[in-house]
Amino acid sequence: MEQYALDAVERITTRPPEVYGSIGVDALTPLVGAEISGLDLSKELTEEQVDELKRAFLAHHVLVFRDQHMSGDDHKRIAGHFGELHLVAAPVEDSDPYILELSTTKESRAVAGNGWHADGTADAEPSLGSMLYITRTPEIGSGGDTLFADMHMAYELLSPAMKTFLEGLTAVHDGLLPWQGETPPADYVVPKNEHPVIARHPETGRKLLFVNGAYTSHIPQLTRAESRAVLDMLYAHIAGTPMLSCRVRWAPNTLVFWDNRCVQHHATWDYYPHARYGQRIAIKGTRPRA
Repeated sequence: MEQYALDAVERITTRPPEVYGSIGVDALTPLVGAEISGLDLSKELTEEQVDELKRAFLAHHVLVFRDQHMSGDDHKRIAGHFGELHLVAAPVEDSDPYILELSTTKESRAVAGNGWHADGTADAEPSLGSMLYITRTPEIGSGGDTLFADMHMAYELLSPAMKTFLEGLTAVHDGLLPWQGETPPADYVVPKNEHPVIARHPETGRKLLFVNGAYTSHIPQLTRAESRAVLDMLYAHIAGTPMLSCRVRWAPNTLVFWDNRCVQHHATWDYYPHARYGQRIAIKGTRPRA
């Protein structure tokens, strides 16, 4: 590894640790992810617990809560501590407009999130984050792990010359790309927006890489061929650098909360023909800024 990359990793991993008094926080890796203990999410949280969860969220980007037994109202209440809830883009009739049901069975021919991406980046204001509550896991007892990659570190591990080149560039994010030739629902307004390639986290100010294979179509400041080459290089960087990632193995009644502004995720579909079921709530975010 190049010295500039080693320096970046050392700078981040040797920061003074956060101190928590009301929750347990056990890091999954030195860079991203943590398991949270000492909370029952079916009960009201204290101000101290909410404050410490917010600090842990900014420090680790991915929070994992095990053995939680929640109602839909509990789920919405917990998400509401972090911001206004995001309406489901294409809700099912008579369903809760804030809860997206994610069900995979042996009849499924695709699974949501099977590839590196951040959620809804074609929106003018992509979501702050998502809370996914899995209540049913594959009958074989494993499969369907989700990988999460830290886009702060994806930026930090780029060479100084590449960072300089990418600064000031934008990328077009097209909501039609994930449909892969299928027809979206008739009432779905397909979003398309331009965001900086290198953005800053709205709360911490840290720089991060903000392009992903699911939604990003091209970099308009470059020729199509140049754009394709640069984006493919960045996608390969994300997928091919294990240091960026943590892996969450699901068990029934697990809630995972990730920061959609600085984390990409990849839902592995390695459990066909077995089934999995969960519910996801997203939280409204803000427009990415350079």
